[in-house]
Amino acid sequence: MNVSLENSVQAATVREVSQLTPGMPASDGAGVQLTRIVGSPMVDMVDPFLLLDAFGSDKPGDYIAGFPDHPHRGFETVTYILAGRMRHKDNAGHEGVIGPGDVQWMTAGRGIVHSEMPEQEDGLLMGFQLWVNLPGKDKMTAPRYQEFPASEIAVEDLDGGGTVKVIAGRTDAGAEGPVKDISTDPLYLDVTLTPGAHFGQSVPAPHGGFIYVFEGSVSVGANGTEVPTGTLAVLDEGARVEVTASDTGGRFLLISGKRLNEPVARGGPFVMNTRAEVLQAFQDYQAGRF
Repeated sequence: MNVSLENSVQAATVREVSQLTPGMPASDGAGVQLTRIVGSPMVDMVDPFLLLDAFGSDKPGDYIAGFPDHPHRGFETVTYILAGRMRHKDNAGHEGVIGPGDVQWMTAGRGIVHSEMPEQEDGLLMGFQLWVNLPGKDKMTAPRYQEFPASEIAVEDLDGGGTVKVIAGRTDAGAEGPVKDISTDPLYLDVTLTPGAHFGQSVPAPHGGFIYVFEGSVSVGANGTEVPTGTLAVLDEGARVEVTASDTGGRFLLISGKRLNEPVARGGPFVMNTRAEVLQAFQDYQAGRF
């Protein structure tokens, strides 16, 4: 194979950006100010991901009211804290605090009622919450948690300059995230690149995926699509993701997971396959069966 043909074959396997959109200001919980990245009118979902919110403020009024008791059924929530502390408590007696660099992967399954409240009265609170859909066969599974402090999450140094924090999945260099046994086989990476540095990662073809840049800017794919701070880049088909930082560097989340290709019926905090299942979830919650 000559070099030009080889390059064209390699380029054909690289995922390009199919949609580029900024996050939208939003409010949730008891008035927490945040940016909605996935789950907005512009990007309803990226199968299997239902929602991605970013929160980040040093103004207590933006976050102090938190997320009082509320139910979930039919999906998973992933909370990743960059700065500050959040206390989690649920109706099954589970309670804990998530601090800087920590991750909680909660499978709501058949139903859970929980709260997420700031464990601080001032200072910066910053992080992300991701919602991951469950396949129909797993929507009524028992609730469970996987919680990991920052010290238990692998960080890989990149030869070209930068780091990769591996929350779920495995990098091409072999670093593995602590989150295991998730039905959508997710990849969740927090990548920091120094100016001009490059990062490449294999992503299985059946996966839907995206990049969200929250510091600096990067270019994505063989076409070099520029993705600035605060912007979501939905990825198209392919076997690899290739990212190069701008001359100011960049930091981004790379998230992918196996597409479910199932009907999605949403009703507030419940995500099922049919409207009847959503109505049943409301009835079960109101009857105290969570």
